[in-house]
Amino acid sequence: MSARIAILGAGLMGHGIAQVFAAKGHDVSVFDTAAPALAALRDRVRGVSTDLGEDPACAERVTACTDLADAVASADVVFEAGPENLEIKQRLLADVERHAPAEALLASNTSVIPITQIMKGLVRRERTLGAHWWNPPFLVPLVEVIRTADTSDAAVASMTELLVSAGKTPVTVNKDVPGFVGNRLQHALWREAMALVQNGVCDAETVDTVIKSSFGRRLAVLGPLETADLVGTDLSLAIHETVLPDIDTTPGPLPYLRQLVAEGKLGMKTGEGFRRWTPEQAAAVKKNLVTYLKDLHRRGI
Repeated sequence: MSARIAILGAGLMGHGIAQVFAAKGHDVSVFDTAAPALAALRDRVRGVSTDLGEDPACAERVTACTDLADAVASADVVFEAGPENLEIKQRLLADVERHAPAEALLASNTSVIPITQIMKGLVRRERTLGAHWWNPPFLVPLVEVIRTADTSDAAVASMTELLVSAGKTPVTVNKDVPGFVGNRLQHALWREAMALVQNGVCDAETVDTVIKSSFGRRLAVLGPLETADLVGTDLSLAIHETVLPDIDTTPGPLPYLRQLVAEGKLGMKTGEGFRRWTPEQAAAVKKNLVTYLKDLHRRGI
């Protein structure tokens, strides 16, 4: 299927989503208010395509727009990929509804904000939904398609078909909850990881080593519920009877995390967070991640 794609935001996620669709032959318009981001847009798309061994000429299908109305005027699908701020997203999509075709799908790429909140001021909410891509979008296959109580079956089916045609792995999230599926699972793990360090059970390096050298190795081929079925639900129940009462249930951010932020220990960008990082160590972690994801991408995994 061929569709005209509009993307709101030319940043980290926006240019990556643009590359995915342009590489599959779609015409893509990208809106942003930041002139430098738009100026670099095609070069970034070319760079990603070259790095992936794809045709860099696909960048010619990507048009940078300084006017939102121009970007969405003929769009079949609009992906909002702006800042993670509810008011900004609501404002952007209200403008989109005024200028986009009446049948265009309107999707938000928010990581955690409920889609219902983002879309609540719109009139034709049956065509609205979430489309949560993972970073970097050209290397990570999953896209969570989130439906609200207003989203039509036709909208979900159309978005799913489009994403499959672009080589992605879409899943449908049937209930609009904060964080959807992926980020709820990810941050539940993060909370317990932080709690173990906060409570003196072990240090941060030990937490990361345990995960990477044990169950993390099998997660790509064996999900948690597959594992529970593999070992048996009876054993899962017996384990939960013992361990779950001791798992951290703090309803908000942990005091330890708040303390790190208050002290300016913001992670790799400041040289210290849960662990200390030299610039070389931080660069090596990022390089290893990209190399690993590229290898999976080349093997079609």
